[in-house]
Amino acid sequence: MTVVDDRPETVAPAPRRRPNRLLALLRNSWRQLTSMRTALILLFLLAIAAIPGSVLPQRGISPERVNQYFVDHPDWAPRLNQIGAFEVFGSVWFSAIYLLLFTSLIGCITPRLRDHVRTLRSRPPAAPKRMARLPQHTVLPAPPGGAAAIAEMLRQRRWRVEVRGDEVSAEKGYLKETGNLLFHTSLIAVLIGVALGSWYGWSGNRLLVAGADNAFCNTRQQYAEAKLGPQVDSADLPRFCLRLDDFQARFLPSGQPEFFNATVTVEGPDEPTRSADFSVNSPLRLKDASVYLLGHGYAPVIRYTDRFGNSQVSDEPFLTTGDMGLTSEGLAQFPDANVDPATGRRVPDLQMAFTGIYLPTAPEQAPFVRSQYPTERNPALNLVAYRGNLGLDAGIPGSVYQLDQRQVRNGKLKEVGTKLLRKGETWKLDDGTTVEFLGTERYVTLSVRHDPGSTMLLVSCGVLLVGLMGSLFGKRRRVFFRVLPADPGKGSPTNGSSLMEVGGLPRTDYPGFADEFTQLVAAINGAERPEADSTERAGVREGAE
Repeated sequence: MTVVDDRPETVAPAPRRRPNRLLALLRNSWRQLTSMRTALILLFLLAIAAIPGSVLPQRGISPERVNQYFVDHPDWAPRLNQIGAFEVFGSVWFSAIYLLLFTSLIGCITPRLRDHVRTLRSRPPAAPKRMARLPQHTVLPAPPGGAAAIAEMLRQRRWRVEVRGDEVSAEKGYLKETGNLLFHTSLIAVLIGVALGSWYGWSGNRLLVAGADNAFCNTRQQYAEAKLGPQVDSADLPRFCLRLDDFQARFLPSGQPEFFNATVTVEGPDEPTRSADFSVNSPLRLKDASVYLLGHGYAPVIRYTDRFGNSQVSDEPFLTTGDMGLTSEGLAQFPDANVDPATGRRVPDLQMAFTGIYLPTAPEQAPFVRSQYPTERNPALNLVAYRGNLGLDAGIPGSVYQLDQRQVRNGKLKEVGTKLLRKGETWKLDDGTTVEFLGTERYVTLSVRHDPGSTMLLVSCGVLLVGLMGSLFGKRRRVFFRVLPADPGKGSPTNGSSLMEVGGLPRTDYPGFADEFTQLVAAINGAERPEADSTERAGVREGAE
């Protein structure tokens, strides 16, 4: 006997496809990066990362302060320099946060913008069947004209209105989401403006002494410190020259500055020749460049006459020490002193240098180390003379504001005397040579800059503030009206007029919505303030069910 197995054949299930873990990881990472929470964290990190740029001196703004920081903090400065603390806004770690925030904002805003546009184009939703469940609810007599009159009153109050038969739906408060999107879109524009300034901008610092012989032309070699963007070449700099003609300053009796104004002559192939004034808060605007006034000081004019009767004049600027009286320190060097005019032979060991402290208002009695006021009420120049080899022929870079102390320590430069000179006085040295204090010239510290993203930054910041105000003060809410047919047996007024059922809800946190709802209903109903419904939030008025 043959046994037949009539059980259904078991079919093995198809193998499930294993998800691609790499794609899942990338998808989840993108979702995390483009979330609003991540954008806020990155924005907070960017603010923290910018703190060192505000606390520590930056090479692109004040290179001399960076150099002084190395002198004052020899242990910490090299370590901070390794992590880019003196070029914070161009460092790798700051750029990484910057780019991540840029990507996060774009990924976060794009879907929200699409949804917001779709919402603006859509009609307000229909009224719910049970308005009694809404946070705000009441029933009262309908105004004459029914739903059309209600819709017209709402439009006059700038509500978006949709009429569906005897029902009216209205929305208001789209400004909140619009402001939110404007804020974040403007933030992206701010980042783009900063990037444009970083890539295509340039800047340079220059100390300019008054006088035709000290004119400055806009070339990279004539800057004390220059910084060009990655997309800028030296040949791209605009061609112009500046000459400082005059500088005016006013100070309060306490020594606090009150007014600064520099007068310069501008000329060059890219600029018409003209005289221009500018001050601290009013920069000089040129074609593709702006000139900012950062500081000022004095350049003592010193004339040295050597043993052969040859005279040389120095008007090197003396840098201020930072006190309110504009006490200044500097150096006047004469490497070509004591050159025999007959043979043209220069003796290196007979070069001269003078370090000094300039006091615009010197005290009447010693010590003469600090000025009492920033203007020249009692000018005095305290000089220290050195003779010997200045070391300028060795090819070793040095400062034009400080004497090379290595030459002093190894005995190649020797001090030959000190003297306090008033304006017009002459000091005769031990070898018969003389040095005369002729007076001073004013100098200014300039920052010449070009930032192609500055206009975008200004506009973006203005729109950002507008969007922020809309985001903070905009409140989205909805109200619904339903005109009920007259039915005296179910609570309608005896005069035969219809009832109006009203409901409303806020779409965001809005503590004042209850008062606004009450005032809106009172205005539409034509009363000062409708009596509160005893069944509000729980159902319709008694007899209306």
